[in-house]
Amino acid sequence: MKIKNKLLIFLTIFTFLIPSSILAYSNKVILGGENVGIEITSDGVIIVGFYEVNGKNINEENDIQIGDRIISVGNNSVTTIEEMIKEMDYSIKNEEVKLTLMRKNKKINTTLKIEIDENGVYKTGLYVKDKVTGIGTITYIDPSSSVYGALGHEIIEGYSNTKVEIKDGKIFSSNVTGINKSTDRKTGEKEATLNEEIVYGDIDENTNSGIYGTYHGLYDDKELIEVAKTDEVHEGEAYIYTVINGTDKEKFKINILSVDNKAQNKNILFEITDKTLLEKTNGVIRGMSGSPIVQNDKIVGAVTHAIQGNNNMGYGIFITTMLEEGDN
Repeated sequence: MKIKNKLLIFLTIFTFLIPSSILAYSNKVILGGENVGIEITSDGVIIVGFYEVNGKNINEENDIQIGDRIISVGNNSVTTIEEMIKEMDYSIKNEEVKLTLMRKNKKINTTLKIEIDENGVYKTGLYVKDKVTGIGTITYIDPSSSVYGALGHEIIEGYSNTKVEIKDGKIFSSNVTGINKSTDRKTGEKEATLNEEIVYGDIDENTNSGIYGTYHGLYDDKELIEVAKTDEVHEGEAYIYTVINGTDKEKFKINILSVDNKAQNKNILFEITDKTLLEKTNGVIRGMSGSPIVQNDKIVGAVTHAIQGNNNMGYGIFITTMLEEGDN
């Protein structure tokens, strides 16, 4: 079954293939489904927008673009907004400051012309961000290594629409307090309260197939589920595990419509058939990213995308793709 002219939505791919005989991940994992808070600190300060100062727009006079990361000011490296401001105070000369930017994988040296407003205050004309926070779902924990995988897709900074290059990060406690249902024009989302004091794990990687790190929370390593190979996934009945209220994960019925072994992270096309879930969410919603997909008592993948306009349908990634990435 093919979907044409529909907007695919990441629910906020790099597949490294290795012979199965040398893979280190377990053939049984701890099943996820828990909702978690997510915080990533960027490797550099992300430029997310511009504002006018004295009628001038900074980006018109400087080689600076939305999505660039400021990695040094003057001759000193910076990773946070606080560091950036401190170094600018030291480095401004003749209303200019030297910056080093990363644009995708290219390093760019430029000079930022600083404006002074009517109150005599220096203004950069830049909107910046050094952290990205949201919610998502854990897919699995590998009991042999304590490595976890979540989301099934990369984390994108919303204003610049660029992948967040990670310095460090964490997953932590969250409590789902409500649901904004999907509509024909907008993908719904979970609402949640976050508690950053209860940390479950680190985030070491932000990749096209998910986020990965070491899980430090408690889990029962006796509650294992077998990992399905890609050729075992087929059309028909399956289940997803996710949280729609509080912290309790629940099991909901879906129907796998097609399987694509050649796709990167949209391998499994499915539709939600569970009436309870449809009544609560009106389809696939943000925050379900990473919700494990189980078929024939094996974990086969994770939810990754909603399809706007077809709310009850979504895509998933193969679990083996996530496990291979987590093993790297």
